[in-house]
Amino acid sequence: MKFKKLLASLCAAALALTVVGCSKETTTTTSTTETTKVTVKEMKGEDLAKIQADDKEKEKVLVIDVRSADEYKAGHLKHAINIAVADVKANIEKISAWKEKPVILYCNSGKKSKEAADILVAEGFKDVTNAQGVKEYTSYELVKYANVLAVDFQKALTEGKGFFVDVRKAEDYEKAHAKDAINIQVDELDKLAEKLPADKSTPIYTYCYSGNRSGKAAQKIIDLGYTNVTNALDGTKEYPDYKF
Repeated sequence: MKFKKLLASLCAAALALTVVGCSKETTTTTSTTETTKVTVKEMKGEDLAKIQADDKEKEKVLVIDVRSADEYKAGHLKHAINIAVADVKANIEKISAWKEKPVILYCNSGKKSKEAADILVAEGFKDVTNAQGVKEYTSYELVKYANVLAVDFQKALTEGKGFFVDVRKAEDYEKAHAKDAINIQVDELDKLAEKLPADKSTPIYTYCYSGNRSGKAAQKIIDLGYTNVTNALDGTKEYPDYKF
């Protein structure tokens, strides 16, 4: 009888050890990863106007006018490129360098730019803002020369079709410049008229270090009556790999 009780006690102890051991082996740890949802921000016209007026601040953002080419040509924000809302998806690669940086879009009323902003968010852009449209905020400073990014300006350089105006210092112009480009300083723009082609429909491209001085040159050329003027928004400082 004593032997049976001892045997029963030993079996019970063995079973307890087995259960404890099993519970240790099957213990798991679960971690939860939180995903941050990117939402489109809103911006008042006066805030975008301040960015456009500041040559330093404008370099930190990409501004896109998503209206039609004709509407853009009729007058747009001075540092904006043009990608119509229907063409946004086809141009994702062109603006992919801005996926982690601020992108601001606008149109006439904010409707098309919101549509374009949603597309960018879906394509992985992290900082997208829809700004007040040009028909809602009428105090925007508008210009009629076009702006292009490095990829499009390089295409123009490679094709060599057009008249080029280099607004950098003379020593940098001497090192390398667009074929047949003229060199002029920003404080000498009054001399531009005598240097430009007679045909005012000639495609003219302006460039400098950051797109600021060349933007002023582009506006001067527009004021002289030329109708096909394009400024390189990415200057040689932002994009030092231009092949002249």
